[in-house]
Amino acid sequence: MEDCIFCKIMNGEIPSAKVYEDEEVYAFLDLGQVTKGHTLIVPKKHARNVFDLDADAAASLFYRVPKIANALKAAFPLEGLNVLNNNEEIASQSVFHFHVHLIPRYNKQDGFGLKWQDHSSSYTPESFNKIAADIRDHLK
Repeated sequence: MEDCIFCKIMNGEIPSAKVYEDEEVYAFLDLGQVTKGHTLIVPKKHARNVFDLDADAAASLFYRVPKIANALKAAFPLEGLNVLNNNEEIASQSVFHFHVHLIPRYNKQDGFGLKWQDHSSSYTPESFNKIAADIRDHLK
């Protein structure tokens, strides 16, 4: 896609700090560096987000996630790692080319955090089963 910043990076039109590349994926350091080593893994085939990602591209990308994650673990004294993907603006996607963030975690004050709210008390076993059934009904 000609206006996509990640496509331009992979085509060499915009410089990047490349971490990994093969025929299917390209991985490079995120300019924001939420934590040291924050890496993006991008399929070479353009897809806007997970909703547009085909199964082969997803398999190729996620097959490489452990390889790159383990390289981060070997390179830095991290205590953990967040594997994150955002889809559409409401979910904080800012570049509309599917990508996965690998965010090394060094300690609880390293500059990254997630906030989860537990809404389990809002659901009954019946409503849980209804939600699951609604999802199953749309699986292809």
